[in-house]
Amino acid sequence: MLTTYFYRKYTDMNKWLFAIVIFSLISCKHKKVDLAGDEPVKVNDFIAAFDIQKHPFFIADTNMLASEDSTIISYKVASKFMPDSVFDNIYGEDRKHLIIHPLGRLVKATEIYLLMNIHNGKSVQFAVAAMDKKNKFLAFKVMFDMNNNEGYIYSTAINNEPSFVVTREKLNKDKLDIYTKIGWAYLSGNEFTEILNDGNEDEKNMAIINPIDTLPMKNAWSGNYITDKKNFISVRDGKTTGLYHFFVHFEKKEGTCTGELKGEFKVLDAKHAIYSVSGDPCLIDFTLNENELTMKEKGKCGNRRGMNCLFDDTFVKQKVKKTKIKK
Repeated sequence: MLTTYFYRKYTDMNKWLFAIVIFSLISCKHKKVDLAGDEPVKVNDFIAAFDIQKHPFFIADTNMLASEDSTIISYKVASKFMPDSVFDNIYGEDRKHLIIHPLGRLVKATEIYLLMNIHNGKSVQFAVAAMDKKNKFLAFKVMFDMNNNEGYIYSTAINNEPSFVVTREKLNKDKLDIYTKIGWAYLSGNEFTEILNDGNEDEKNMAIINPIDTLPMKNAWSGNYITDKKNFISVRDGKTTGLYHFFVHFEKKEGTCTGELKGEFKVLDAKHAIYSVSGDPCLIDFTLNENELTMKEKGKCGNRRGMNCLFDDTFVKQKVKKTKIKK
């Protein structure tokens, strides 16, 4: 009897120990990964922070903050899975202080799309990152900024393709609804491509937004090269003296053929530079001749322009007005 008693006690104890071990393993497995610091994070944990959402998906500036996840992703963590240049091109030195909140994840046959809010200390932006099925970064796009001072209401509708249709609208002085719709989709390369541009705004309200305008321009090639307000190249300092950010926009044939491209070009010598990205068929040569900057399309850049026009123009450098300092 005594032997049986101790046997039962031993067996019960083993059951409890087994249960404790299993519970501990489950707890460890489901332990929430800290994405807010700079500790090592696996890519699967980063992706898992974005809950899967169903199509269609709609996000507006009025409910953007309410829709965001309480999870915080630091810039240091995000930059391990998205190139540092993505944030550097948009935010410059402010990128180190970015706070990212997941909004959701859209899963397609060949890509996944990570929807997020980005707090940069000055405003909150709704952005999308495209990744392939191996969780490799493909492209990044800021869809709209909440901190607009023009009285617009912004929203993004995402359909099954998916395409991202950004709408901005407001009532004008005559109480009429004016709007602009711009659609974006990831097709190939390293950028989202504009696939729709519709609206009823006049030219005054359709001002072109230069995404690199606030970046520094101290180096030799930096500056604004323009023909007019609709045809220009902006060049800004890169990480090194031989690397530059650029943004080009043109409208030819009475506005029926347009092109736009943002990227980095590398200086080859005092007068020549090249835009070339691995895996992207688009190739552009740049030539600097005193105060003129000429671009020549050498590769296939059809995703960034109209069918019957090329990145092939010469622009004159705009003189920088010097501010007089009063003694």
